[in-house]
Amino acid sequence: MKITPIAFLHKFSLGILAVMKPLGVWGVGGLALIDSALIPIPVSMDGVVIGYVASNHSRFLIYSLVAALASAIGSLVPFYIGRAGGEFFLLKRINRERYEKIRDRFERQEFLAIMVPAMLPPPTPLKLFEFAAGVFEMKPLPFVLAIFTGKLIQFLVCSLLTIWFGPTLMHSLKHVMHTHMSVVIGVAVAILLALVFYIVRKLFDRRKGEPLPAEE
Repeated sequence: MKITPIAFLHKFSLGILAVMKPLGVWGVGGLALIDSALIPIPVSMDGVVIGYVASNHSRFLIYSLVAALASAIGSLVPFYIGRAGGEFFLLKRINRERYEKIRDRFERQEFLAIMVPAMLPPPTPLKLFEFAAGVFEMKPLPFVLAIFTGKLIQFLVCSLLTIWFGPTLMHSLKHVMHTHMSVVIGVAVAILLALVFYIVRKLFDRRKGEPLPAEE
């Protein structure tokens, strides 16, 4: 029986998962690195972290840190692919005017434009955002920091909820989030904007000695 490329990739990724998963922290890092590069593993990384944390609560912080760091490093693969030839790829599908509007919108909030998708669970198309960051020539260091920050928030939230409520509830919650992804994205963006405004307001108060004027 002929094996299709998709079937081969699935079997290959299952093999990677079977080899890496027993390796503890190294397994977490290896799976996160591979998954965030070009080869998706059959299980989402937050699910992998949940599994590790469920078996060893005391190491939730190191699991989250290693997974976030490895995800950030692996994400440089789609980032540099986008930087190498992504502009030509996009311009074959959209006109120059629309391309420049998308680029300008991205550059105004590039850190948040990467961090927010990195926080969200699948099926958020994170690799498309990583590819776009390369196309629009975001600097590598802010890009890596945005991915690391978003992934660390995601993995820490999943870990703490697993410790407090158990993995069964976490898997049910993931299913609900998957079903209502648009609502999840809206809530996440609203919380993030409120947090950014709060931080900016505090910095303004500290540096100027005056409260940030609120809009009427």
